[in-house]
Amino acid sequence: MRQLIHVVENLAAPKVVLVGDFMLDRYIHGDVERISPEAPVPVFRVVGRESRPGGAGSVAMNIIAMGGKVYCVGLVGQDKPGDELIELLTAATAETSGIVRLSDRPTTLKQRLVGLAQHRHRQQILRIDEESHDAVSKSILAALRASVRSVLSDCQVVAIEDYDKGVFSDSHTPQIIADARKSGLPVIVDPARISDYRRYRGASIITPNRTEAELASGVKITDAKSLQRCAAQLQMTTAADAIIITLDKEGAYLFEKGKEGKIIPTRPRAVYDVAGAGDTVLAMLAVAIGGGCSLEDAVALANVAGGLEVEQFGVVPISRDEILDELHRIVGLRGKKVIRRRELQREVKRRKQAGETIVFTNGCFDLLHVGHIRYLHQARQLGSCLIVAVNSDESVRRLKGPGRPVIGQEERAEMLSALECVDYVIIFDEDTPNALLKLLKPDILVKGGTTEKIVGAEIVEGYGGKVCKLDAVEGMSTTEIINRIVNGNE
Repeated sequence: MRQLIHVVENLAAPKVVLVGDFMLDRYIHGDVERISPEAPVPVFRVVGRESRPGGAGSVAMNIIAMGGKVYCVGLVGQDKPGDELIELLTAATAETSGIVRLSDRPTTLKQRLVGLAQHRHRQQILRIDEESHDAVSKSILAALRASVRSVLSDCQVVAIEDYDKGVFSDSHTPQIIADARKSGLPVIVDPARISDYRRYRGASIITPNRTEAELASGVKITDAKSLQRCAAQLQMTTAADAIIITLDKEGAYLFEKGKEGKIIPTRPRAVYDVAGAGDTVLAMLAVAIGGGCSLEDAVALANVAGGLEVEQFGVVPISRDEILDELHRIVGLRGKKVIRRRELQREVKRRKQAGETIVFTNGCFDLLHVGHIRYLHQARQLGSCLIVAVNSDESVRRLKGPGRPVIGQEERAEMLSALECVDYVIIFDEDTPNALLKLLKPDILVKGGTTEKIVGAEIVEGYGGKVCKLDAVEGMSTTEIINRIVNGNE
């Protein structure tokens, strides 16, 4: 894992040609608190809506989050979902000029009704799909191929995300693959759930999951020998350089032409939602291989990225920083806890989606002492994630006077981040944490000491959060300690 940390830290930013079925995922969030008087069905009261790129769009978002660049090639309709999808991808810096808009074909739209389980965990109640499986004309397929060929010289890898929605065919897809291989680019395919993989013939890497591999090979995977037979059958059908079969909690099986197959293990995960795991694996493989990584290291990184994805609700891009932080955790090193505002916002969103309770506290934390330690331990026990916001040096001087702080902001943040009970530390320049509270919306705001009025309480209570005051440890204030030191030296 230490080697993988070095690999990620030095990974290039490749440009990926992404060909696939682009979709729009729409999440309609609501509460279900009663049964309808009209029929024995739950009443779903809508409280919010959210849209995200899905299918190949999810792959694109992951590639960007992982530090790569992406040129998108695919089809969407000339409709509002198509407009929304293009807008989301463009805002994320994806190049979308290769996406063809069709007036006679709808954008694939997946709408998910999401309610709360036990008033805490998000759970899908129903999914509504709007899509077309009709064959695409040869002229449109030729246009897609031309788009791919036009950018091959400027890219390092081609990724294919096939959901069997019409972009790929048995005659057209091998031509795209051949164009890329002729240009010296590797081609990585996340296959559709189909029984015949001949459309992927000539690809560098095929990445089915266990179920897809069994369907396409006709081999039931029950042990190491059947796993090898399955991979060998797929390799013979596609003439691929490598077959990577993802195996959930067991990791992934890597079968390279002319070599013995091997399991690349992963660590066990608390699976919250498997949606998007295959998209994340394809994106990580594309960025890693396009960035010059070895195949075995790329598979190991794909294991980590896919594992992070299944711990979250819905399809959420996994960033390079998250992967690096996870690698640090795996080898027992302290991950990156001192974090910037935008990164912290993403982390809080991810943890909330997983049903975690976010606790927030703030202060100067000058001369860290046992009173601080006991207070922070108590604060952490109120939830599952503790954020400590630290006043910057300038902010402390304005609040405490020109003689403070005694310890600089970077050192104060580093000491706090070394505490096991602290999950994230952020340095802020304002005199109050109000801006952070409005941005992060923590579930619980905690304050200790002798402060009568808790700054920001009205903000937290305004959106339904809780405010909690903890008792101070007598004789353990920073000012008292400084005074004892000064008086003792007189």
